[in-house]
Amino acid sequence: MNILVTGSDGFIGRNLSIFLNEAGFDEISTITLEDSKDDILVKVEAADFIYHLAGINRPKNEDEFKKGNTDLTTLIVNQLIKLNKKTPIVLTSSIQAELDNAYGVSKAGAEEVLTIYQNKTGAEVYIYRLPNVFGKWCRPNYNSAVATFCYNTLNALPITIHNPDAPLNLVYIDDVCENFVRLLDDSIVNSSHCEISPIYKTTVGEVAGLLTKFKDSRNNLVTESVGTEFVRALYSTYMSYLEPEQFAYSVTRHGDDRGTFVEMLKTQDSGQFSFFTAYPGITRGGHYHHTKTEKFLVIKGQASFKFQHIVTGESYELLVNGEESKIVETAPGWSHDVTNIGDSELIVMLWANEMFDREKPDTFTKPL
Repeated sequence: MNILVTGSDGFIGRNLSIFLNEAGFDEISTITLEDSKDDILVKVEAADFIYHLAGINRPKNEDEFKKGNTDLTTLIVNQLIKLNKKTPIVLTSSIQAELDNAYGVSKAGAEEVLTIYQNKTGAEVYIYRLPNVFGKWCRPNYNSAVATFCYNTLNALPITIHNPDAPLNLVYIDDVCENFVRLLDDSIVNSSHCEISPIYKTTVGEVAGLLTKFKDSRNNLVTESVGTEFVRALYSTYMSYLEPEQFAYSVTRHGDDRGTFVEMLKTQDSGQFSFFTAYPGITRGGHYHHTKTEKFLVIKGQASFKFQHIVTGESYELLVNGEESKIVETAPGWSHDVTNIGDSELIVMLWANEMFDREKPDTFTKPL
């Protein structure tokens, strides 16, 4: 299958081309601003499926809206009709197609051209009136508030918010691309108007607030719930604007004659991660918790974990080395410590089920 992607060097086009390659489609032709009219006609003729993503949204004058949106679509469709072809076409339109402005009118015109093409030839046509699309590679300070906010927040540049309660309806680039690729499945039924889901309903202020928290997390180590839904997508988008020299940052090391302790990451509802080291013969811990629990993973070295019930006095010992990948858990009401019983430095990864609270540490000294 020869797939043609117009606007391939744009935000959606660059992402879609990657998704198509990953899905096993390697015969992909592209149309960019560098292509002449003749180039376009030749590529349209050879296409078995067309993703029509090209368009104008930031012209120097309003006449360019019609030329880049309606007229380009007309050129493609007329060529297909001339060749008596019924090539399926996906059009990225806009929710502004319902509005009476130059951009909206030009997008509505492109939709009308495709509807006529569909009615005349029976070709499959998919029209997507996309809301704001966000994700990696979207150009900041151009036509996306999310992209601008991400870039500016990351680089300590000011952002302008006139109304923090202004609503934003957003779709994520990965959801757009996955939906578009599925259209190549023969079982998909064509539709004149299609939708991407999920649509994330948020506000300008909420987006700006989350981005600030993402940035602050490098200092306070507290991460948001970045593993699901909108926060996941926004965090990924924010991180995509990192320059290579911004990939790394330092955290505080606490060292003494026992070894080193370093906190890595804290969560608001799922605890925190850290690691510590201990020199040969050193014992760390010697305390118990009423509620807090922990998981220890020896990364390097040999350790003795000792436990003692604070009421019954029952005791237990576990010997663990770094080659076992064995996780040791602590239980409330049991005092515990860990001793380096090897000849080299002991390195242990630690997860606690709650963030450390200096005002209420739930940690009580009781040597074993």
